Amino acid sequence: MARVPERLRRLLPSARRASETAAPAPPRPRQGHNLFEAAAEYVAACAEDDPARAEEAASRVSPGMLSFGVNELACRAVLTLARERDESPSAVARSLLGLREERRTPSPADEATGD
Repeated sequence: MARVPERLRRLLPSARRASETAAPAPPRPRQGHNLFEAAAEYVAACAEDDPARAEEAASRVSPGMLSFGVNELACRAVLTLARERDESPSAVARSLLGLREERRTPSPADEATGD
């Protein structure tokens, strides 16, 4: 049993002891990218009609992560504009997309009460 930890130490790079004469390893560059940074850069590039920059931003994260980040950015933008305009998020979203305001069709309960 006592031999297992010793074997692990020899196999795992993090458990190996560097020789005293070896130079310290240089710091590793940051691994990965922040999905919100990638989404912000992607949306800004698309808004500025810069496909090369959009492609580069999209390559930083997986398509699913980028989609999540773009969705989160869209939600935050719509909520912020809705507060500024004192409108509902639905009205703002439809307005940004050039859609007509949604007409609410009366429900049977509304017709019964006269609303």
